[in-house]
Amino acid sequence: MQQAAIKLSQSFPKPRGSSSASLAQTDPQLATLLAQEEERQRLKVRLIASENYVSSAVREAGSSIITNQYSEGYPGARYYEGQQIVDQVERLAIERAKQLFGAEHANVQPHSGSPANLAVYLAFLKPGDTVLGMQLSHGGHLTHGSKASITGKYWNIVSYGLDPQTKRLDYDQIRRLAREHNPKLVIAGHSAYPRQLDFAAFRSIADEVGAILLVDMAHFAGLVAGGAHPSPVPYADVVTTTTHKSLRGPRGAMILCRAEHAAKIDKAVFPGLQGGPHNAITAAIATTLQEALQPEFAAYAAQCVANARALAAGLIDRGFELVTGGTDNHLVLVDLRNKGIGGKPVAAALDRAGLVTNYNAVPWDDHPPQNPSGLRLGSPSMTTRGFREAEFRKVSEWIGRVVDSGLDDEVIAEVASETRALCAVLPMP
Repeated sequence: MQQAAIKLSQSFPKPRGSSSASLAQTDPQLATLLAQEEERQRLKVRLIASENYVSSAVREAGSSIITNQYSEGYPGARYYEGQQIVDQVERLAIERAKQLFGAEHANVQPHSGSPANLAVYLAFLKPGDTVLGMQLSHGGHLTHGSKASITGKYWNIVSYGLDPQTKRLDYDQIRRLAREHNPKLVIAGHSAYPRQLDFAAFRSIADEVGAILLVDMAHFAGLVAGGAHPSPVPYADVVTTTTHKSLRGPRGAMILCRAEHAAKIDKAVFPGLQGGPHNAITAAIATTLQEALQPEFAAYAAQCVANARALAAGLIDRGFELVTGGTDNHLVLVDLRNKGIGGKPVAAALDRAGLVTNYNAVPWDDHPPQNPSGLRLGSPSMTTRGFREAEFRKVSEWIGRVVDSGLDDEVIAEVASETRALCAVLPMP
């Protein structure tokens, strides 16, 4: 019987493309591109505020065998069989998220930050309801009500911004707008605001008008996890976050909330917005949270803030104007208008010099989004790589040399040589 089965199996042709073949063997064109990307990350000083380096353990979990599994539903309530291990993996991620952030409930299934925010809208609002969120050009996010986002098309958005004098959030203005427009959802959070938020003030404003308070901590979640930034969890009804950026994990997202909102949030994620979760990402999130629970993560988070402050101070010394005049977190927003040059050409020149940034709008920007007046810088990637204050002061010097040269090709080439030399000394994880 056994011999017959062996003969039968041998009679079938092997599937095209052996499952043991490497990527280089299966798809050499893609393998080459990925090798080039690894080289780019190795040789350049990466200053994108939303980027980082994940550990080998996170990469291993994110490409693990569990990617083969499909898992609509939640642990213990799936629509497919064979979920015995997946349920344990997801429960592990959930419990670690609750432990790390002190949350009553956690949903680890959102595919990214924007769907996580959209799930909150779906859970608590009807189309046309009023939402109070931070203006995009003042540091908010697309999903806080920008007209370019679905959130700005399906809901009535009222935007708050910075005070023209202090260039910081004006909580009196936010309160006035809340009283005037009576929003059902108040959003605190940002993608380009270099200061800590007053979560207690937002809680008071939301309570005064009977609104749900959402805090989007996608950018500073790693700082919260490491104790280098106040936590919004005790104040907010719901907290959303990505799992990359300062948290140093895979491209995914989580929603943390009070127990009373758990059912609404879970229903909004599935089946409201998506089907099955990305199980390999869930596994990588679990590993990310385990790493963030370790004592050394607190040192990393504190160093992120110290490095950003060193970068800010160095830029100010070189005549750059910074939105809010400095930073309390991991990012720095440079206003280039006093330098007489746009953000886009500066970002392109810095990239050639080995300094990877992104051009960004600044408050009251008089230039279009395609070439705004600002430059956004962040510390997480290079902090993970081992940069400390001295290296970030050097970064500020390089930026100053490139900009003050008028983006001169010779200066760019000199800086590129120096950035490569420093990256060789502090290699990529």
